[in-house]
Amino acid sequence: MSMKCYFSSIMKTGLLKSIVCAGLACVSLTSVAQADAAAENILKRTRYAATLQQQDLHGHMNKDGRKTPVTLFMRGENIQFAYGSGKASKRFHMRLELDEVDLFDIVGGKTKKFNSRQIAENINGTDLSFEDLSMRFLYWKNSQIMGEDRISGQKCHIIRLINPGTSGDYKQVYVYVHQKYGSLMRVIGYSASGQPLKQFQVTDLMKVGKEYTLKRMRVDRFNPKTNKSIGVTYLEFDKPKKAAKAGR
Repeated sequence: MSMKCYFSSIMKTGLLKSIVCAGLACVSLTSVAQADAAAENILKRTRYAATLQQQDLHGHMNKDGRKTPVTLFMRGENIQFAYGSGKASKRFHMRLELDEVDLFDIVGGKTKKFNSRQIAENINGTDLSFEDLSMRFLYWKNSQIMGEDRISGQKCHIIRLINPGTSGDYKQVYVYVHQKYGSLMRVIGYSASGQPLKQFQVTDLMKVGKEYTLKRMRVDRFNPKTNKSIGVTYLEFDKPKKAAKAGR
């Protein structure tokens, strides 16, 4: 499945303007926001499709033609990530425990919990932070279906997720989920004041087994004062190779 959708400003449609207004309105309701069962059911499939829990994903981040290798793989209840290559390769993981979604550095086989500032740091000069690459916002429990929209002609659920804590850049995130495939199509992260900070636009999907997952995504980082893109990075994954059959 291939899609093309490029733009320079997040404010080109009336729908996105209304989402910003909704973001401003709901910040004060964070303490009383409750998880919506229907939204959570949709997100369960989206998380599975995003991480392909039976496969390792290999790809790269591309910023101005400079590529940083990326690997995503499941290890028990943890989702681990590696970026860079050779001696410069670094690893971190996301630990899922009850309502906690924490990120940890892995250095010399030992783990150290990220502080709130580190979570929002951009990786290797790209426009993707550790929070972005891990997509930990998909695991936030304060979720609600806000409606539906079409992205590149595909019908999508719009789900709002509210940050349960204070770490990271985003106070709330809107995710657009393909109604048929359950895959991510668009993500917009907002600050506490309701300003858009980043947009993730999926431009290509790939089918792996029975699931559709991310193949290529454009990430725009915005100036919150002007809503104009000030940085672009592409995240691309290769289709996993089929495992060799026993005896071959």
